[in-house]
Amino acid sequence: MKTYDTVILGAGPAGMSAAVYGTRYNLSMLVIGRDFGTITETDEISNYLGFPSASGTELAKKFTAHLKDLGGTVRYEEILDIKPDGGNFTVTTNRDKYTSRTVIYCLGGVKRKLGLPEEERFAGKGVSYCSTCDAAFFRNKTVAVAGGRNSAAMSALLLSRLAKKVYIIYRGDRLKAFPSSVRSVEKTGNITVILDSVIREIKGKDSVESLVLENLKTGERRDLRLDGIFVEFGHIPNSGLAKKAGAETLDDGRIITDSGMSTNIRGLFAAGDVTSGSNGFEQVITAASEGAIAAQSAYKIISGGG
Repeated sequence: MKTYDTVILGAGPAGMSAAVYGTRYNLSMLVIGRDFGTITETDEISNYLGFPSASGTELAKKFTAHLKDLGGTVRYEEILDIKPDGGNFTVTTNRDKYTSRTVIYCLGGVKRKLGLPEEERFAGKGVSYCSTCDAAFFRNKTVAVAGGRNSAAMSALLLSRLAKKVYIIYRGDRLKAFPSSVRSVEKTGNITVILDSVIREIKGKDSVESLVLENLKTGERRDLRLDGIFVEFGHIPNSGLAKKAGAETLDDGRIITDSGMSTNIRGLFAAGDVTSGSNGFEQVITAASEGAIAAQSAYKIISGGG
C-alpha cells in the first residue's frame, strides 16, 4: 500500500487551500471529501479577496479548477475512520484504506437544529437548513429564518427575492450579523425582524403551517402562520473522527490547535471551522488561511524540520 506524505480530509476552503499549498511543497497527497462542504450553502460571498460577489458554489468550482491546474484531484468518498498507526496514519473510507505520514483534518461542521421534537417530521416538508438549496420552493410564500447571525441575515436576503414575506426570528435583542448585512435587511421591505423570541413548536398537518413563538421578555406566546422555516443556527464541529483518534477538543467540540494548526497528536493537523483557531471567526478566508498553514506544518514534518 502506498504511503502518502499527507491525506487531506475535506474538500471545502480549508482542505482545498491545504491541497494547493501541498502541491507547491511537492507533497504526495490525497484529498478526500464527500462534497465541497457548507460553502455551497451560501448564495453570495462578497468578502473573499478578489471576488466582489460570487456564490459559494462558484468559489468551490474555482478552488477545484485551481487544484486541477496544479495536478491535484479530489476523491469523493465517505470518511469512516482515522487511526494513528506506528508513526503513520490509516484513513478508512467507504471504498478503500489509505496510509499517510500526516493528516490534515478539514471536515467543517454540520448544521445545528432547532431541537424540537416535531422538527424531524417536517424536514423537507417546510423545515430546511439550506436557503440556497430550497429557496425556489417557497416562491410567493411566507417563510421564517431562525437565527440572528450573518448566515441568518444572508439567508433572509436571498429568500426575500422569491418569497412574499420573510421573518427573522432571534432570541437576542438585536441582530449580530455584519453591519452591512443588517442595513440590507432593514432596507428590504418584505423582511420583518422579530427579536427576543424563540420557536416553541412547529405546527402543521402534512407540512409546516405555523410556528408557536414565545417572547422571552413577556412570556407571551402567539402563532405565526407561514409555509416554511429555514434554520440558521450555525454549525456543530464535525470533529468526531478526530476525537476518536485522540485529538483534544474544547467543550463545544472544536479541535484544539496551536498556531501551526497542530493538534496534540504529532502529524495530525486541523483547519477551518472545525478548529479552535481564528477566534471562532468562521469565514472562507480564515479557513483557507488555516489550510495553508496546516500544509506548511505538514511539510516541516515530512522534510524533517518539524
